[in-house]
Amino acid sequence: MALRALWLLRHDPGAGGTVLFSRRYPTVEIRAETFNGSTHVPVPSDSAFLKALLFELRLIDDHIFVEHRDTCTRINHSSVYSVRTEGGDLWPVLAFQKSGLIYACLPLVEETLEPRPPLLTVSGLSQGLALLLGIVDYISPSRKNEAEMSAKIGQLRNLLIQACPLGTPLNTNICSLNSSFDDIQEMPTDENQPAWRSNTYKGKPQVNVCITEKVKCMQYDKRDVVDMWQVYGAVNCKCDIEGSAPNVTLTLNLPTNGPPLQDIVVHHCVTSIDPAMLMSSSAEPLDDSVYNGPYKFPFIPPSDSFNLCYYTSQVPVPPILGCYQLIEEGSQLKITVNLKLHESMKNSFEYCEAHIPFFNRGPITHLDYKVSYGQLDLSREKSLLVWVIGQKFPKSLEVSLTGNVSFGTAGKEHPTDYVCTGNTAYVKLWFRIPDFTLTGCYVDQHSIQIFVPGKPKITASRELISSNYYIWNSKAPAPMVYKTLFD
Repeated sequence: MALRALWLLRHDPGAGGTVLFSRRYPTVEIRAETFNGSTHVPVPSDSAFLKALLFELRLIDDHIFVEHRDTCTRINHSSVYSVRTEGGDLWPVLAFQKSGLIYACLPLVEETLEPRPPLLTVSGLSQGLALLLGIVDYISPSRKNEAEMSAKIGQLRNLLIQACPLGTPLNTNICSLNSSFDDIQEMPTDENQPAWRSNTYKGKPQVNVCITEKVKCMQYDKRDVVDMWQVYGAVNCKCDIEGSAPNVTLTLNLPTNGPPLQDIVVHHCVTSIDPAMLMSSSAEPLDDSVYNGPYKFPFIPPSDSFNLCYYTSQVPVPPILGCYQLIEEGSQLKITVNLKLHESMKNSFEYCEAHIPFFNRGPITHLDYKVSYGQLDLSREKSLLVWVIGQKFPKSLEVSLTGNVSFGTAGKEHPTDYVCTGNTAYVKLWFRIPDFTLTGCYVDQHSIQIFVPGKPKITASRELISSNYYIWNSKAPAPMVYKTLFD
């Protein structure tokens, strides 16, 4: 459960890439040589790794077909890559992009690499992911301020000495650490206190749990194209409990016949887990043998807020079904949008909007429309229609919009898009439903066990949020999404 190396990279489409930060762990590398034996591949230089990773992620030379990278038999089901270097194929490289930056690390595999072991057996992957997400939370707020971001990156080396000493992730909440060695707290005198509990809480015990599910969707309303949707969940916890190493057990439950949770990744503070919970993968078809709960997580909580686990699920239907038609009639565009809320959904939104953008065109000069429900607004730039449906659908659970749109001459200030050319267009839905999850997953407050004196105050909540929820124009070509690539 260690990392051989860690990188923070930037990709500039015009200028290539830059290594913003890197950290190697020589002692872990020695262990890798021992464990991997003849299959060991050394970590290349930063510049060589940057070039190789950008190539693997198709961020450079993407117009060239390379068989070992682009063949249909090699489709990634995760963010784990095999990066081809001069010394061989470096695996498993965990890498993902966020706000223009690339976060990557190379976990230690404590066995031979040929044949490659299953990802579930590489314990360093979940710890590496948690550490990278902690760095994302630390870096992201300063993304728009270059000077502030540079200062934070400059502090990363000191922070990682605390968070990941000698390559072993101990505290993935980077934001809770102090970059000054003068202020680092002394090691706890209680030998049972884990390193991720940086301080001891004093006061009445209380636990806050929030399940957040995000649903991604691509709908086409075409017979020859399959619609795709996926649910991603995260369970966030904040445990204010006295004691150096309090034990907490939290159980996630599903309703009868609810879709099982898959691709479960747990925080390293979880002390034990049923292996059956980790075996279900969205890359495999569902069958009756898939574990469907209850999902029990015993853990020693960190001092600050943290994500106890992540999961995905294959729900049978999307929450909102839609149809979008855009056709040209003379000098105008005729648009029709129909939306239907599925009857299994909770009809109570914090907000629900449909955004209809128009790319590669001038400003909207004429708009004639009719909505069956809600109101339609025109953006200040006059290139986006915002259909505010509100907090509820009508009793019929169906709403519609029809209209005719005319445009002026396009200028440099108007939005362009390389995909949405001609009549290729989409409607993007934005919504949030409080106290609801698409999987039905919930936390029974009475099932939370806390082994400390006093009666704790327990608060549990859940929410469903749209994320990249697209409905494409059925009267024009649209980019296709394959299930194995839909992440």
